[in-house]
Amino acid sequence: MEYVQERVTTLHALTDHRPDAPTGRAAVVVPMTEREYGTLAADRVLTALESVDPARVVVPLRAPADRVGPFADWLDGFDVDVEPLWCGGPRLTELLAERGLDGDRGKGRDVWLGLGRALEEEFVVVHDADTKTYSQAFVNRLLFPLARGHEFSKGYYARVEDGSLYGRLFRLFFRPLVRALADATERREPGVLEYLDAFRYALAGEFAATTDLVSRLRVQRGWGLEVGTLGEAFAHAGFAESAQVDLGRYEHDHRSVDGPTGLADMSRAVGEATLRAVEGAGVDVEYDALADRYREAADGLIRGYETDAAFNGLDYDRAAEREQVETYADALGEPGPDTRLPAWRDAPVTPAEVADAARADLEAARDDRSGGTDRTLPEADRPRPADPGADAAPGED
Repeated sequence: MEYVQERVTTLHALTDHRPDAPTGRAAVVVPMTEREYGTLAADRVLTALESVDPARVVVPLRAPADRVGPFADWLDGFDVDVEPLWCGGPRLTELLAERGLDGDRGKGRDVWLGLGRALEEEFVVVHDADTKTYSQAFVNRLLFPLARGHEFSKGYYARVEDGSLYGRLFRLFFRPLVRALADATERREPGVLEYLDAFRYALAGEFAATTDLVSRLRVQRGWGLEVGTLGEAFAHAGFAESAQVDLGRYEHDHRSVDGPTGLADMSRAVGEATLRAVEGAGVDVEYDALADRYREAADGLIRGYETDAAFNGLDYDRAAEREQVETYADALGEPGPDTRLPAWRDAPVTPAEVADAARADLEAARDDRSGGTDRTLPEADRPRPADPGADAAPGED
């Protein structure tokens, strides 16, 4: 049993205790895509939130027009205040384009829209909906540091499933990248690199923050969301006002390395977000030597992972891990144009305008589906249990 404190306050799950937390003053943002509709994992998350009873649950939805109505109706069936926010409707799309906010769509954009709606509460919690081991204690644990005066908290957990180590993008890409940057940087006091390195699972999708902090966050549009949020948290909360909390056992589906939504593509977005964050905090990155330094740092970590896996009787494929490192090394380079969405306090659109447009889009989609009158769902569109392995959105890795 360990009690180690990092440079940010680190709370350990030493017992099964569910700490008291201000859930009634919090909004929970749970982004979902069409793949989560009716799945056992998403059902488990929403059912647990019924017991948590937050002030509201905001669900940014990414789904086609012919499916978003049934999706929203399924969400209405849970005994918790759910606000579905369709992120792809024509009115909302036009509104954002008119205000200069069009651009790539992704998880980060969806979460940004949800964060705007969550600002009416005192605290905000964000987490994914594909968690097979979701516990109602997650929200309490994430909120607990905020009730003790912190501004930002992030979840962490060990990714060990099916007798193997997972968390590959974090273990094999993010952690050695940060270590390589730190080894090449002279600094007199802890800065952004030490901050990023202090989080035990920096790519976890679970975090909580005060609404004042949330209103200041510039949000990455896609897969760089998590590390980009950490970069913003460093700027606005720093070491003293940040915490991380142990969420215990955690399982979700895994991505392949290759393919259009695989870890190789994700590594490019994560790499850009990481490098943008460290450059924004004043770190001078030597890009010519970065790939080699990254490989060297990853090689040292792989040796440790292999030994740790053997110590615990887990399978470990050293060659496959090295092959992934070479794949991720190709993702390293100077960040492209900064396409982050603005902080809500500076945004050229209001959360109320977003809500009105999304609500009108959803109602129109429902009317089109029902011919303008009958809202009864066809049998094929009614909520149904599903195999989470088949329908749930893939997890980080």
